[in-house]
Amino acid sequence: MPRAVAINVGANTNAPGVRGPIYPDGRFEFVPIPEEAPTGEPVPTYADLSLDTDLPDGTADAPVHLDPEFAEYPECERYTYGDPHGVKARPLLDLEAGDYVLFYATLTTRGTPEREWISPDWGAYLVGQFRLARDPVAGDEYADLSAGERGRFRNNAHVKREEFDAAVLLAGDEAASGLYETAVPLSSPERGATANRVVTDLSSDSGKGPWWRRPMRFDESATAELLDLVADAGE
Repeated sequence: MPRAVAINVGANTNAPGVRGPIYPDGRFEFVPIPEEAPTGEPVPTYADLSLDTDLPDGTADAPVHLDPEFAEYPECERYTYGDPHGVKARPLLDLEAGDYVLFYATLTTRGTPEREWISPDWGAYLVGQFRLARDPVAGDEYADLSAGERGRFRNNAHVKREEFDAAVLLAGDEAASGLYETAVPLSSPERGATANRVVTDLSSDSGKGPWWRRPMRFDESATAELLDLVADAGE
Protein backbone atom coordinates (compact mmCIF):
# COMPACT_ATOMS: atom_id res chain seq x y z
CA MET A 1 0.00 0.00 0.00
CA PRO A 2 1.29 3.49 -0.82
CA ARG A 3 2.56 6.09 1.60
CA ALA A 4 2.46 9.86 1.11
CA VAL A 5 4.26 13.09 1.91
CA ALA A 6 2.56 16.50 1.76
CA ILE A 7 4.64 19.62 1.18
CA ASN A 8 3.91 23.33 1.03
CA VAL A 9 4.14 25.06 -2.36
CA GLY A 10 2.88 28.15 -4.11
CA ALA A 11 2.55 31.87 -3.55
CA ASN A 12 2.50 33.36 -0.07
CA THR A 13 2.57 36.74 1.63
CA ASN A 14 6.36 36.89 1.31
CA ALA A 15 6.69 35.87 -2.34
CA PRO A 16 5.19 37.44 -4.39
CA GLY A 17 3.30 39.19 -1.56
CA VAL A 18 -0.13 37.59 -1.96
CA ARG A 19 -1.64 34.12 -1.66
CA GLY A 20 -3.73 32.48 -4.34
CA PRO A 21 -7.50 32.70 -3.78
CA ILE A 22 -9.99 30.08 -2.67
CA TYR A 23 -13.48 30.82 -3.96
CA PRO A 24 -16.81 30.37 -2.12
CA ASP A 25 -17.50 26.98 -3.73
CA GLY A 26 -14.08 25.52 -2.83
CA ARG A 27 -12.43 26.03 -6.19
CA PHE A 28 -9.11 27.89 -6.13
CA GLU A 29 -6.36 29.34 -8.29
CA PHE A 30 -2.84 28.00 -7.91
CA VAL A 31 -0.23 30.77 -8.06
CA PRO A 32 3.49 29.90 -8.22
CA ILE A 33 6.24 31.78 -6.43
CA PRO A 34 8.62 34.10 -8.31
CA GLU A 35 11.82 32.72 -9.81
CA GLU A 36 14.65 34.21 -7.77
CA ALA A 37 17.66 32.43 -9.32
CA PRO A 38 19.30 33.12 -12.69
CA THR A 39 17.98 30.84 -15.43
CA GLY A 40 19.79 29.35 -18.39
CA GLU A 41 16.58 29.07 -20.41
CA PRO A 42 13.56 31.37 -20.82
CA VAL A 43 10.87 30.88 -18.18
CA PRO A 44 7.27 32.16 -18.10
CA THR A 45 6.20 35.36 -16.38
CA TYR A 46 3.08 35.91 -14.31
CA ALA A 47 1.54 37.63 -17.33
CA ASP A 48 1.96 34.42 -19.36
CA LEU A 49 -0.23 32.55 -16.85
CA SER A 50 -3.29 34.86 -17.28
CA LEU A 51 -4.12 34.67 -13.58
CA ASP A 52 -7.28 35.93 -11.92
CA THR A 53 -5.30 36.78 -8.76
CA ASP A 54 -4.57 40.45 -8.07
CA LEU A 55 -0.78 40.59 -7.93
CA PRO A 56 1.37 43.37 -6.44
CA ASP A 57 2.22 46.22 -8.79
CA GLY A 58 5.17 45.43 -11.04
CA THR A 59 4.81 41.67 -10.66
CA ALA A 60 3.23 40.84 -14.03
CA ASP A 61 6.54 40.73 -15.90
CA ALA A 62 8.40 38.86 -13.16
CA PRO A 63 9.55 35.32 -14.06
CA VAL A 64 7.85 32.51 -12.18
CA HIS A 65 9.29 29.42 -10.50
CA LEU A 66 6.83 27.00 -12.08
CA ASP A 67 7.29 24.15 -9.63
CA PRO A 68 5.48 21.83 -9.14
CA GLU A 69 4.78 21.40 -12.81
CA PHE A 70 1.22 20.19 -13.52
CA ALA A 71 0.64 19.13 -17.14
CA GLU A 72 -2.77 20.86 -17.25
CA TYR A 73 -1.41 24.19 -15.95
CA PRO A 74 -0.31 26.97 -18.34
CA GLU A 75 3.27 26.66 -19.64
CA CYS A 76 3.66 23.13 -18.21
CA GLU A 77 4.33 19.85 -20.04
CA ARG A 78 4.46 17.02 -17.49
CA TYR A 79 4.16 16.29 -13.79
CA THR A 80 7.51 17.12 -12.22
CA TYR A 81 8.76 18.65 -9.01
CA GLY A 82 12.20 19.57 -7.72
CA ASP A 83 13.42 20.94 -4.41
CA PRO A 84 16.85 22.09 -3.22
CA HIS A 85 16.08 22.04 0.50
CA GLY A 86 16.99 19.06 2.63
CA VAL A 87 14.02 19.49 4.95
CA LYS A 88 11.72 18.64 2.03
CA ALA A 89 14.09 16.46 0.03
CA ARG A 90 14.76 13.95 2.82
CA PRO A 91 11.17 12.75 3.30
CA LEU A 92 10.58 12.79 -0.45
CA LEU A 93 13.64 10.64 -1.11
CA ASP A 94 12.22 8.02 1.27
CA LEU A 95 9.29 7.45 -1.10
CA GLU A 96 9.12 4.90 -3.92
CA ALA A 97 7.34 4.53 -7.25
CA GLY A 98 3.61 4.23 -6.57
CA ASP A 99 3.71 6.42 -3.47
CA TYR A 100 2.01 9.83 -3.39
CA VAL A 101 3.22 13.39 -3.03
CA LEU A 102 0.49 15.82 -2.03
CA PHE A 103 0.94 19.54 -2.57
CA TYR A 104 -0.66 22.07 -0.27
CA ALA A 105 -0.82 25.86 -0.38
CA THR A 106 -2.03 28.68 1.81
CA LEU A 107 -4.97 30.41 0.12
CA THR A 108 -6.84 33.63 0.86
CA THR A 109 -10.62 33.38 1.19
CA ARG A 110 -12.38 35.38 -1.49
CA GLY A 111 -16.06 36.25 -0.95
CA THR A 112 -18.46 34.61 1.49
CA PRO A 113 -17.78 30.86 1.75
CA GLU A 114 -20.51 28.48 0.59
CA ARG A 115 -18.61 25.47 1.92
CA GLU A 116 -18.55 25.08 5.70
CA TRP A 117 -14.93 23.90 5.74
CA ILE A 118 -13.43 27.06 4.22
CA SER A 119 -11.47 29.02 6.82
CA PRO A 120 -12.11 32.73 7.32
CA ASP A 121 -9.44 35.05 5.93
CA TRP A 122 -6.96 32.30 4.92
CA GLY A 123 -6.20 28.61 5.33
CA ALA A 124 -3.99 25.75 4.19
CA TYR A 125 -5.42 23.36 1.58
CA LEU A 126 -4.32 20.40 -0.50
CA VAL A 127 -4.31 21.57 -4.12
CA GLY A 128 -2.83 18.68 -6.12
CA GLN A 129 -1.01 15.38 -6.14
CA PHE A 130 1.50 13.17 -7.91
CA ARG A 131 1.49 9.40 -7.83
CA LEU A 132 5.15 8.73 -8.43
CA ALA A 133 5.89 7.17 -11.82
CA ARG A 134 9.39 6.22 -10.70
CA ASP A 135 11.53 6.33 -7.59
CA PRO A 136 12.62 9.86 -6.62
CA VAL A 137 15.88 11.02 -8.19
CA ALA A 138 18.50 12.44 -5.85
CA GLY A 139 20.10 15.59 -7.19
CA ASP A 140 23.55 14.07 -7.48
CA GLU A 141 22.10 11.22 -9.57
CA TYR A 142 20.46 13.44 -12.19
CA ALA A 143 23.52 13.74 -14.44
CA ASP A 144 23.81 9.94 -14.60
CA LEU A 145 20.28 9.45 -15.95
CA SER A 146 19.84 8.44 -19.57
CA ALA A 147 19.04 11.18 -22.05
CA GLY A 148 15.45 9.96 -22.17
CA GLU A 149 15.07 10.07 -18.40
CA ARG A 150 16.62 13.54 -18.21
CA GLY A 151 14.21 14.64 -20.94
CA ARG A 152 11.28 13.88 -18.65
CA PHE A 153 12.46 16.76 -16.43
CA ARG A 154 13.42 19.21 -19.19
CA ASN A 155 10.71 21.74 -18.29
CA ASN A 156 11.29 21.63 -14.55
CA ALA A 157 12.23 24.97 -13.01
CA HIS A 158 15.38 23.62 -11.31
CA VAL A 159 16.65 22.11 -14.55
CA LYS A 160 16.16 25.49 -16.25
CA ARG A 161 18.28 27.34 -13.70
CA GLU A 162 21.82 28.33 -14.70
CA GLU A 163 23.05 26.05 -11.95
CA PHE A 164 21.05 22.89 -11.39
CA ASP A 165 20.32 22.86 -7.66
CA ALA A 166 17.64 20.25 -6.96
CA ALA A 167 18.32 17.85 -4.10
CA VAL A 168 15.41 15.72 -5.34
CA LEU A 169 13.41 15.41 -8.55
CA LEU A 170 9.99 13.76 -8.79
CA ALA A 171 8.01 12.53 -11.79
CA GLY A 172 4.27 11.96 -11.52
CA ASP A 173 2.27 9.31 -13.33
CA GLU A 174 -0.04 10.97 -15.88
CA ALA A 175 -3.05 8.83 -14.97
CA ALA A 176 -2.97 9.55 -11.23
CA SER A 177 -1.47 13.04 -10.93
CA GLY A 178 -3.02 16.45 -11.27
CA LEU A 179 -4.11 19.78 -9.91
CA TYR A 180 -7.39 19.43 -8.00
CA GLU A 181 -10.53 21.33 -8.99
CA THR A 182 -11.68 21.58 -5.37
CA ALA A 183 -9.31 22.22 -2.50
CA VAL A 184 -9.10 19.84 0.48
CA PRO A 185 -8.80 21.63 3.84
CA LEU A 186 -5.93 21.18 6.27
CA SER A 187 -7.01 24.16 8.42
CA SER A 188 -9.99 24.21 10.74
CA PRO A 189 -13.16 26.03 9.63
CA GLU A 190 -12.67 28.48 12.50
CA ARG A 191 -9.08 29.62 11.93
CA GLY A 192 -6.48 29.15 9.24
CA ALA A 193 -3.61 28.73 11.69
CA THR A 194 -5.41 25.88 13.49
CA ALA A 195 -4.79 22.45 11.96
CA ASN A 196 -7.66 20.05 11.37
CA ARG A 197 -7.60 16.27 11.96
CA VAL A 198 -5.90 15.52 8.63
CA VAL A 199 -2.81 17.12 10.15
CA THR A 200 -3.18 16.21 13.82
CA ASP A 201 -4.60 12.67 13.50
CA LEU A 202 -3.41 11.37 10.13
CA SER A 203 -0.02 13.00 9.53
CA SER A 204 3.29 12.92 11.35
CA ASP A 205 2.92 16.60 12.28
CA SER A 206 1.73 17.80 15.69
CA GLY A 207 -0.20 20.73 14.26
CA LYS A 208 1.62 23.07 16.64
CA GLY A 209 3.45 26.21 15.58
CA PRO A 210 3.70 27.05 11.85
CA TRP A 211 2.65 23.56 10.74
CA TRP A 212 1.51 24.94 7.36
CA ARG A 213 5.15 25.34 6.28
CA ARG A 214 6.35 21.84 7.17
CA PRO A 215 6.43 18.52 5.28
CA MET A 216 3.94 15.95 6.58
CA ARG A 217 4.32 12.19 6.32
CA PHE A 218 1.39 9.79 6.05
CA ASP A 219 1.70 6.04 6.63
CA GLU A 220 -0.16 3.45 4.58
CA SER A 221 -3.46 3.53 6.48
CA ALA A 222 -3.44 7.33 6.79
CA THR A 223 -2.72 7.65 3.07
CA ALA A 224 -5.69 5.45 2.21
CA GLU A 225 -8.00 7.60 4.36
CA LEU A 226 -6.55 10.79 2.95
CA LEU A 227 -7.06 9.67 -0.64
CA ASP A 228 -10.69 8.90 0.20
CA LEU A 229 -11.08 12.47 1.46
CA VAL A 230 -9.56 13.78 -1.78
CA ALA A 231 -11.91 11.64 -3.86
CA ASP A 232 -14.94 12.81 -1.86
CA ALA A 233 -13.94 16.45 -2.35
CA GLY A 234 -13.88 15.97 -6.11
CA GLU A 235 -17.43 14.59 -6.29
